[in-house]
Amino acid sequence: MAIKNAFYAQSGGVTAVINASACGVIQTARKNPDKIGKVFAGRNGIIGALREELIDTSLESDDAIHALLHTPGGAFGSCRYKLKNLTENRREYERLIEVFRAHDIGYFFYNGGGDSQDTAYKVSQLGEKMGYPITCIGVPKTVDNDLPFTDCCPGFGSVAKYIATSTLEASLDIRSMSESSTKVFILEVMGRHAGWIAASGGLAGNGEGEPPHIILFPEVPFDREAFLKRVDYCVQNYGYCVVVASEGAQYEDGRFVADAGAKDAFGHTQLGGVAPALANMVRHALGYKYHWAVADYLQRAARHIASATDVEQAYTVGKAAVEMALAGKQALMPTIVREQASPYRWHIGEAPLSEVANQEKKMPIHYITDDGFGITQDCREYLQPLIEGEAFPPFENGLPKVAKLKNELVEKKLKTAFDI
Repeated sequence: MAIKNAFYAQSGGVTAVINASACGVIQTARKNPDKIGKVFAGRNGIIGALREELIDTSLESDDAIHALLHTPGGAFGSCRYKLKNLTENRREYERLIEVFRAHDIGYFFYNGGGDSQDTAYKVSQLGEKMGYPITCIGVPKTVDNDLPFTDCCPGFGSVAKYIATSTLEASLDIRSMSESSTKVFILEVMGRHAGWIAASGGLAGNGEGEPPHIILFPEVPFDREAFLKRVDYCVQNYGYCVVVASEGAQYEDGRFVADAGAKDAFGHTQLGGVAPALANMVRHALGYKYHWAVADYLQRAARHIASATDVEQAYTVGKAAVEMALAGKQALMPTIVREQASPYRWHIGEAPLSEVANQEKKMPIHYITDDGFGITQDCREYLQPLIEGEAFPPFENGLPKVAKLKNELVEKKLKTAFDI
């Protein structure tokens, strides 16, 4: 049986550890040269496959691939491009198979969130229908931690560590200045429909009056009056108030507090800044001096303070994806199965892509305190092991040393171009 090549692509918002998964995929494939030929990476994700822009990772040294372990961002480029249903746009799927056939690709590893797992599942089905069977394995990734069937999502633990650390450090700053200056600090974090990242800010303190004093979750309808009352109470009793707010905070009727009135490439509501919206409420209603910050890309790019647990899990799901494919498995996603919380032990499981696709795992209600503004002990016990351990990158001239890849494209074999 002829040895087939593999195609790997990164999708959606990148993380501090998505390249660790790429490292896991590529290194494991290299250890099996009798079963997998070259690993091609899509330049800018699935768009690279559609345009036949395939990066030949075999031209990269072992050291360069190893350096992916401590390099944030997406080493090969990512994209927000969701393939439509087969009935809506068969042309895209036919093009994928055409490119795979031209480059003798028999394995497809798609590293992303729910939309990406959906794409991998569709391609796995289409390969059979078009007479070109291809093994498709999803590689989980999302800072939002909202994929089902897995204890946590690679990428989340490092964001959680960054947010918990930033909340702690900023709280010390605000407390120092609160007597004569800033009384309220608001940190806006990612999390469109699930409050996992916001919840991680709660790890910064654990006792009466310890910040964050308020956490705003997408799962809890935003009540303006209750929020302002709590802010005022904290300032009056503790001297200051620290708020961690999910970008997805929304009113009872489903309107986002930060709705900017636009949509992104996946059709999701574009959010325009919950922190300034909350700050304005505080200013008009209470008159307290405030500061706000938006973690934005910093939270998902902060490889310098990544969770060692997260790095290990990200690498392992990439490795497991290749091992599943070589074992003849199809249309699956490797998952992380928690054995126990303390000490934290876990192993790799698997879930069908057909069930993972387009689902969101939200915060369990018992992870949120009765007042809706904090995390419970159960939540703390879930989160704590995910941020533990340090995996500092090597430094050079005072800055993190990152992978520098050639990212050379293979020669195109198809005569026709493809417009996105």
